[in-house]
Amino acid sequence: MAGIKALVALSFSGAIGLTFLLLGCALEQYGVYWPLFVLIFYILSPIPTFISRRLSDDDSSSNACRELAYFLTTGIVVSSFGLPIVLARTTTIQWGACGLVMTGNAVIFLTILGFFVVFGGGDDFSWEQW
Repeated sequence: MAGIKALVALSFSGAIGLTFLLLGCALEQYGVYWPLFVLIFYILSPIPTFISRRLSDDDSSSNACRELAYFLTTGIVVSSFGLPIVLARTTTIQWGACGLVMTGNAVIFLTILGFFVVFGGGDDFSWEQW
């Protein structure tokens, strides 16, 4: 039952993050949909961690494959925060839209981190079996 509650809480926080992202795009004073390109980063960010967990057999904290996955994930996350800033500096989007997109980024990435914390262990309810 705890897994279901965690899944509901994570989906709710993901919906809040996507709401902030869409508000940064769809409000009448902003009206530009360029910030939606951060959705690519949302999709790409968990992939290195999924691959490293499949490839590494041991649970040691110092594993080269896992460290590379953390490095790549960090680069993807930093890029997703950098894209709205670059778009705002080039006046493609307004700074208010940049703030909303950055807030949505923070909420979405905390949701992804929460997913790995809750479902990352090898307990009976795990996504690793899929």
